[in-house]
Amino acid sequence: MTTGPTNSLVDVAGLRVGHAHRVGGGFRTGTTVVLAQGEGAVAGVDVRGAAPGTRETELLDPRNLVERVHAVVLTGGSAFGLGAACGVMDRLADAGVGYPVAGGVVPIVPAAVIFDLGRGGTFRAVPDAALGAAAYDAASFAATPFAFAGPSGTAHPAASGSVGAGAGAVAGGLAGGVGTASEVLPDGATVAALAVVNAAGSVLDPRDATLAGARYGLPCEFDHLRPPAPEEAEAWKPADAPSFNTTIGVVATGLTLTKAQCGKLAAVAHDGLARAIRPAHTMTDGDTVFGLATCAAPAPTHDAFQDVLAAAADVFSRAVAHAVLAATGREGAPAYLDVFPSARRGQP
Repeated sequence: MTTGPTNSLVDVAGLRVGHAHRVGGGFRTGTTVVLAQGEGAVAGVDVRGAAPGTRETELLDPRNLVERVHAVVLTGGSAFGLGAACGVMDRLADAGVGYPVAGGVVPIVPAAVIFDLGRGGTFRAVPDAALGAAAYDAASFAATPFAFAGPSGTAHPAASGSVGAGAGAVAGGLAGGVGTASEVLPDGATVAALAVVNAAGSVLDPRDATLAGARYGLPCEFDHLRPPAPEEAEAWKPADAPSFNTTIGVVATGLTLTKAQCGKLAAVAHDGLARAIRPAHTMTDGDTVFGLATCAAPAPTHDAFQDVLAAAADVFSRAVAHAVLAATGREGAPAYLDVFPSARRGQP
């Protein structure tokens, strides 16, 4: 197995990713949008957390009408942040992209949120339609070199860390964020994931404080890491976790899948989430994963689909690890390598 060229969700042909965030002036939050080019992507969803904040997920039931979505929005701001999807809808509608109806089009834009209220100091400093539009613009122009990572602004579409919807995320007392990973199967199919990790549960292996999701890394992916020194692991005493949390994300492939198969893809990605975060799917989590198929390649055989499902769990676990590893530390939420500096090979 190998990673795709960028080891990120954009390795799936037909998908683009945009991040926009606001940090400072009371804000520490953001929005990430996944755009499906052309006619959109077939989509499914699986919600495992008991406190989800979502939009348009009922449309993705295989029994319901709509087959394809035009974007997926992942955002901070709890239920307030669902307004970011309106900015993405407006951009798509202005471009003539959406489900055709009399008089125009209606873009199909499911969304899910994390709880990051007050992380920047102001409870109602949340993503809005303008931030959603900024994330859309970052995805639309991702092929150009304009993007930059900064306290407020956008980030590279393959970025991991404290960007986009992960700007205010925490993970078991550590800084959380956006993580992404991809895998190319032996038959050439690509499976990839993007996770926004904002977990009350621990992202560490309780035996040695390694990142639990890194156990599923591909050759050389996490070779720069090693178990931290026992005294560092023993000294780590995370602050009390926030009372509301959530890990959300997307898992995708370029193969042709049905809505039901996309739902299964999302369901198996939750296995990867639970491997990398413990506990997961609690009463105060809103854990939600969307499954996407761009249908650029033929439908898989029965056996090949089993390989896709196995890869979906693995890439989601790896995406969780990348989110925490790349996150920027701050007061009350230190970075993983700040707490465990010996985990980086070459450090004393």
